[in-house]
Amino acid sequence: NPFAGVVQHLRTSWLSGRTRPMEYRLAQLEALGRFLDDKKEEILEATAADMGKPCFEAFFTEILLCKNELHQTLNNLAQWMKDEHVDKNLVTRLDSAFIRKDPYGVVLIIAPWNYPIHLLLVPLIGAIAAGNCVVVKPSEISKNTERLVAETLSCYLDNDCYAVVTGGVQETTRLLENKFDFIFFSGSPSVGRVVMRAAAEHLTPVTLELGGKNPCYVSDTCDVQNVARRLAWGRFFNAGQTCVAPDYVLCSLEMQEKLMPALREAIHEFYGPNPKESPDFGRMVGDRAFQRVRALLSSGRLAMGGQTDEEELYIAPTVLADVLPTDPIMQEEVFGPILPIVVVANMDEAIEFINARPRPLAIYAFSCDSKVVNQVLERTSSGGFCGNDTMMHVMLTSLPFGGIGNSGLGKYHGKFTFDTFSHQRGCLHRNMGLEPLNAPRYPPYSQQKQGLVTATFEVKRRGICTIL
Repeated sequence: NPFAGVVQHLRTSWLSGRTRPMEYRLAQLEALGRFLDDKKEEILEATAADMGKPCFEAFFTEILLCKNELHQTLNNLAQWMKDEHVDKNLVTRLDSAFIRKDPYGVVLIIAPWNYPIHLLLVPLIGAIAAGNCVVVKPSEISKNTERLVAETLSCYLDNDCYAVVTGGVQETTRLLENKFDFIFFSGSPSVGRVVMRAAAEHLTPVTLELGGKNPCYVSDTCDVQNVARRLAWGRFFNAGQTCVAPDYVLCSLEMQEKLMPALREAIHEFYGPNPKESPDFGRMVGDRAFQRVRALLSSGRLAMGGQTDEEELYIAPTVLADVLPTDPIMQEEVFGPILPIVVVANMDEAIEFINARPRPLAIYAFSCDSKVVNQVLERTSSGGFCGNDTMMHVMLTSLPFGGIGNSGLGKYHGKFTFDTFSHQRGCLHRNMGLEPLNAPRYPPYSQQKQGLVTATFEVKRRGICTIL
């Protein structure tokens, strides 16, 4: 196996205990911060070359949010690493019971192309913080960013403990044949299944950050202009190539007609009369992605946009009205700058529509009535939820980010990333003496001993007090 040597070298380093001291982890995290500072302009240039990512969007997602994660980790690592002491029963009252946050060992992080720095560095920050050795695999599709990471990241990190591996499907397949102690994958559900099958060969735990069709319900009682701006921002950010973008809108026919002029106005406000000329609107990452998304334009009724330029990999911000559940665009994640609108009679029908499909990575609900937003929250299931906005829940390091069912497995961001890459090791350190206290559990058994064991080990139900 072409990667066996790399994995073995990292395993030797991990077994030596090199990554365990807090001072070492902090030093490597500080080095990641220098990487972001030193290579800021190169990151902006690489992401612009890969998908025409606007400078503002690239700075926000690839630099600022990464530094937020990094600073949150640096500020709290000492506290996160501490043993967590737990409750004890009568038998262990004089002993020490605690949870130790152990590193898994040698972990693999496979990153996608749509946010090629953010979705590589954020899990890497947590993996380093937890004390692991790491192999990172950037996406070959965002080739300029892949080259930047491959050529420069090793200049900042300890090469005995962290390695960058490049390549396409064939190389990734061979990489997955190696035994890792944990695998973190971001990408599509179809590839997620491949990763999970490979992990099963070694009984390796995984976190899968996948995608899906994120529904957005818009009630009849809302500020239409605000909804349109927040929808347009979430859908057309990064040219729609975002796993948590609102994938389709569910609303009444009346609201659809109100949204049309408001969305047209928002798109004009954001990108001008010709979005193709706007420096703030991106491009599809490649020809394959362009062809796939362009084919979805045949769904529903074209309400606005629809212009394409194959040479520039440009697809205009587009809204499709009167889309049917059977239309092609409703059979797959859009992952492009097209917003389909599906008409429903009311909130109950919208919730039924959502629940009849695989559980998404995010659900959005807009309404001036908080009861409506709460109804959508309580009666559906998804990885995350955001009321009266799109994507903003992902910006908080205090909230867990992850999917459920078809949209993923596991969670990260902030302390949740540290926890994801840490084995929660249950530990009990007993007193070497006081042996008579142990006698009731030893054979030969008796009814008297059973009574003593019950009295010292039993967890009792708390009494329920009713105030009349």
